Amino acid sequence: MRDLLKLEEAAIFMLSIYLFSTLDFAWWWFPALLLVPDVGMIGYLFNPKIGAFIYNVFHHRLLAAGVAFYGLVFENEYWILAGVILFAHISFDRMMGYGLKFNDSFHHTHLGGIGKTGKSCKSTYG
Repeated sequence: MRDLLKLEEAAIFMLSIYLFSTLDFAWWWFPALLLVPDVGMIGYLFNPKIGAFIYNVFHHRLLAAGVAFYGLVFENEYWILAGVILFAHISFDRMMGYGLKFNDSFHHTHLGGIGKTGKSCKSTYG
């Protein structure tokens, strides 16, 4: 199951690259912006609960879809770019095993545990 989910995320990531290629931006914008959504980790400076909330907002596909939809409706390529980057980043993270966070620890995600301290966390997807 885990491999199937990674393939699904890889397909979404590749689709994001294609969608980016249809926009009028230089190619280097894609890799330059790909990790920007990780600014959501800043909440962990306060505590795990705030960190998980902010991280999850920046890594939720509903936000990506909303941003992209706003860009499409108002024909704004910058908003479309932001939506495509969000989709790409989320898929890339999930291919690497980084899922949405639980309130107790950065290492406890909906895809299971990450890192040394996260190995004991149970995965939702087996």
